[in-house]
Amino acid sequence: MAEPASPPALQDVRIVGDGFVLRPWRGDDLDSLLLHANDARVPRGLSSRFPHPYTRADGEAFLRGEVVNLADPVLAIEIDGQACGGIGAHPGRGERSHGAELGYWLGQRHWGRGLMSRIVAAYVPWVMQSLNLTRLQASVLDSNPASARVLLKNDFQPEGILRAAVRKADGLHDLRIFSRLLRNEPA
Repeated sequence: MAEPASPPALQDVRIVGDGFVLRPWRGDDLDSLLLHANDARVPRGLSSRFPHPYTRADGEAFLRGEVVNLADPVLAIEIDGQACGGIGAHPGRGERSHGAELGYWLGQRHWGRGLMSRIVAAYVPWVMQSLNLTRLQASVLDSNPASARVLLKNDFQPEGILRAAVRKADGLHDLRIFSRLLRNEPA
């Protein structure tokens, strides 16, 4: 099996899709990040690393790379010239270096238009090739069926459920695990 690739030179990445652009986060994204991230509906299906309320200090820490490693392929979702979401993959290490964990979010005003399915469709082949991945996985809370539909539309397969795996403000939630495999590798 080939060695995993280093993360791409993110400053040069620009993926143009139908109604969106994926590109690196910039310091001047702070105001639009705050506008879209400070919505109580957004973090309901996300990790607790994504707080609510989402403050200026939270946005500044994110843009400095203190929340997620911005050297990983973590990109802003730009719609109509404004960063209004994000998508990224956290590469595995050691014996898991052939895989990565996918995560994404989108500001509520852009929900229900099929954008996230198109964004994942553009990002996943690029990141799998860029990092020489065989496996990409994603975790979805049971309370977020829209995110599960995005993954299923993009050839992710359900792998199982971790019961009562996550505690949110409203109680315990199951975590659904999905994966997409590069088919030319032996199992």
